[in-house]
Amino acid sequence: QVQLVESGGGLVQAGGSLRLSCAASGRTFSTYVMGWFRQAPGKEREFVAAISRSSSFISYADSVKGRFTISRDNAKNLIDLEMNSLKLEDTAVYYCAVGLGGVWRDPRSYAYWGQGTQVTVSS
Repeated sequence: QVQLVESGGGLVQAGGSLRLSCAASGRTFSTYVMGWFRQAPGKEREFVAAISRSSSFISYADSVKGRFTISRDNAKNLIDLEMNSLKLEDTAVYYCAVGLGGVWRDPRSYAYWGQGTQVTVSS
């Protein structure tokens, strides 16, 4: 079992930056693929980014590529999402999740989820 707690969300103006963090419990954190997803009101949960166990492989949604950076620190059981050049359409609740195999972009490939942190981008 892995427990996840996100932090770092908030209100930011368009063009600004935020850094989200996800703290994970459990000794086997380093064995999992980790991902970030987001869900805006009335929309389905969508893939944002994912990172392999050793950080060798990283994937981003096209909508955030070049603006967001995912990273992990296995020694501290942390994954971060650095978000720059934020746009109004980035407004959503952001979730980190533990992957157990399968397609990285598919939420069904993730078994454990945090409670989410709200990111609101204003004009």
